[in-house]
Amino acid sequence: MKALEKPENGPACIREIFQQREQSFLSEYGTPSSQAGRRHPEVDTCSIRTPFQLDRDRIVYSNAFRRLKYKTQVFLSPLGDHYRTRLTHTLEVSEIARNIARAMRLNEDLAEAIALGHDLGHTPFGHGGETALIQAHSSHFSHSDQSLRVVDVLENRGKGLNLTREVRDGILKHSKGFGNIIPATPGETAATIEGRIVRVADIIAYLNHDLDDALRGRVIHMSDLPEICVKKLGSTHSLRASTMMEQLVYNSGPKNGKFVLDMGEETFQAMTILRKFLYEKVYRSPEVHNEFVKAKKVIIGLYHYFIEHPDDMQKELEKMEMAPWDSGKNTLKRSVCDVVASMTDRYALKLYTRLFFPNPLV
Repeated sequence: MKALEKPENGPACIREIFQQREQSFLSEYGTPSSQAGRRHPEVDTCSIRTPFQLDRDRIVYSNAFRRLKYKTQVFLSPLGDHYRTRLTHTLEVSEIARNIARAMRLNEDLAEAIALGHDLGHTPFGHGGETALIQAHSSHFSHSDQSLRVVDVLENRGKGLNLTREVRDGILKHSKGFGNIIPATPGETAATIEGRIVRVADIIAYLNHDLDDALRGRVIHMSDLPEICVKKLGSTHSLRASTMMEQLVYNSGPKNGKFVLDMGEETFQAMTILRKFLYEKVYRSPEVHNEFVKAKKVIIGLYHYFIEHPDDMQKELEKMEMAPWDSGKNTLKRSVCDVVASMTDRYALKLYTRLFFPNPLV
């Protein structure tokens, strides 16, 4: 294999060659990596990877990303091998976002990086853990804000990952709660089309895999599904996901000088009904809700314990390779929130057991 040689009057490295290629295959609405900027300027840049590709790698090699494999998606600590975790959810969102971005001739590296980082700040025990920290710590707590905090100040022993502004913006604005699937409020969605795609890809992923897991766990049965969802979206995971992606790709496009994401009226209606069905029959079902009630007690118990024992909190920060608590930079409550939010399900349960359960003599 012949080594690549630097052209006399051309790009200086492989990264620049690829960035020139981006100009030829990206649509006018895509985000060129050559325009990316970081929170803190960096002198040394990679000669092979673009800024968005570098962001993707920084996220994948982070401690927070690895911890996602033991964090809940919907079902707490499932024993079955095929149930989703927060990590497998993240990978599914990433694949969906890449496929959509590629089909629309947008920057799939940017979409992938945002998708891989969008849930880094998610709490143990899924949204039950998030609700617990809202109750114990602050009504303003959200996993989206926490995800941005992870990449900005918690990872790398307090140095952060120094991601590009485009990836950081997409991570912050990926969450929609139970709001509109495609919100129209200015400032509510990401500045880039790729970031907005991740927001929709997140919904496409969880609507399909949460339904799949609920069926596997016999929380619901196929006969329970609203007829319109089966008719308009499909009867299998593969058909539903393909329908949602294809309808987004074929119905989206420029309108009045702006690129507008659109699912098509029938698909959008069916997705909205399916999401409402999942909230009522799965997320709020006794099988799921009762476990979340228990999980909330674990999170709240750990939170108050560390407030009363800051030295133990410092030890946890060290274990997680995060910056030690500095009262001049963060309040005790803020650092305790960081520690608890960063834990995996299994670690939180193990720690809670050690701290609060009697240790009988043998």
